[in-house]
Order: sequence, then C-alpha cells, then structure tokens
Amino acid sequence: MKELNRREFLLNSAKAIGLATMGGLVWSGYLNEAKASPFILRPPAAVPENIFLSKCIKCGICVEACPFDSLKLAKTGDGLPIGTPYFIPREIPCYMCEDIPCVPPCPTGALDLNLVSNKETNKLDINKAQMGIAIVDNKSCVAYWGIQCDVCYRACPILDQAIKLVYQRNERTGKHAFLLPEVDSDICTGCGLCEKACITKTPAIRVLPRDSVLGSVDSSYIKGWDQNDEVRLKDVKVQKELDGGIGDKSAGDYLKNMEFSDDE
Repeated sequence: MKELNRREFLLNSAKAIGLATMGGLVWSGYLNEAKASPFILRPPAAVPENIFLSKCIKCGICVEACPFDSLKLAKTGDGLPIGTPYFIPREIPCYMCEDIPCVPPCPTGALDLNLVSNKETNKLDINKAQMGIAIVDNKSCVAYWGIQCDVCYRACPILDQAIKLVYQRNERTGKHAFLLPEVDSDICTGCGLCEKACITKTPAIRVLPRDSVLGSVDSSYIKGWDQNDEVRLKDVKVQKELDGGIGDKSAGDYLKNMEFSDDE
C-alpha cells in the first residue's frame, strides 16, 4: 500500500512539473507575442504605443464601433499584443469617418479625442489623425517605370495634399515624363486607402507607424525657409569668442553678415 502511494505521489509530481513547464512555455509565448511587431497600426487618435499598451483594457468597444470592420482584435498567433485593436490597410483600410465613431467610446483614453479635435472649431477632425505614414517603394512603383498610374493619388481622401504627383522629365526618351507619387508626412494620416488601391501584387506604397520610419531633429536646428521657425533665433545670443570677435550680436545677424573664405 505504501509503495502504491509512493508511486502515485511520484506520478502526480511529474504531472505537476510537466504542467508547470508547459504553462511557463505558453506564458513565455504570450509575453513574446505581446512585445512583437513594431509595425502595428492602431486606430485613429491612439496615444504613443508604450502608453497605449498601458491604457488599453482590450474591451473591443472601438472594434465594435467601426462601421467598415477595419479594426480587429489581436488574437493568439497574430504576433501582436493580444486583445488590442489594429488594422491591416491592404485588407480593410481606415475609411476616414468624419464622426470617427471608434474614438469617443474608448473608456480609458487609449484613444484620445484631443488628438483628433480641431481646437478652433471644437469639432472632431479625422484629418488630424496620425495612424501611420505612407511610404513609396520606387523600385516597385510602376510610375517610376514610366507607366502612367495615379491610383494611390486618386484614392487618397486628402486629394492633392497628402499625396502629390511630381513631374519629372524622362531623360532616356526625352519625349515623355514621369508623374511620381510623393507623400507629405505632415498631412498623411496613414489611413491606408492608397495601399489598398495600389495595383501591384505586393503594394508599392505601404503604411507604416510614423515612429518606425520618420526621423527627428532636435531643437538645435532651424528651418531657414520657415519664418515661424526663424522666430526662435530672435533671442538667441552667440557665445563670445575668446578674442571678443562677435560680441553680443544675435545669431541671425552673425549668420547674415558672416563671410566665408575660399577654403570654407
């Protein structure tokens, strides 16, 4: 009898260890999945990803509110943080609803109304959304091959602003011109309608998260062509040189009067 109890104890212990190990592997898989894919696209007005993941309670209310079924909830195997909302432009893009029905019901602020609100009119403005940014692969875009195509340009809901067609002479033939799509990152909302419409097998224009593809510049640099940005020069003083050269002249005056030698 004692031998039987001992055998059952060892068997149950082995089962418990096995279940614990399996649970650890499954949990590890969930954690890895939760950290996966930096290229996920969130609904309009989503706060930055690290904050979004801490605020989103995975309730699915935004998904239910989307009239076009653009939004879906990530599930096991998607390689995305489980239970969080996202969309795939090539399948169903964001159709830029004027009333943005997916945002107001969010109970936690993971989708922030302030990010899609026009302060002057006090109304929602879907054009302020920054879901992502469209990027053109000029090796695959047929417009760069000399084939006339303006599908992405026509599909864009902010016509002739977010995507423009840039004229470029075809130097090889001397008779034709390229009309090349160019995306304005200040205006593009990342809705993905251009990616959905692209005629190539794998879209030559794709929407990616802005933080993944756009650079950033610190405040040390001034846009010389932007009068609003040049205002920052007004109160800037250039540090005196050791020989007392430029004194207390403003940075703007110094740059305007600066003379360069031939070596420079």
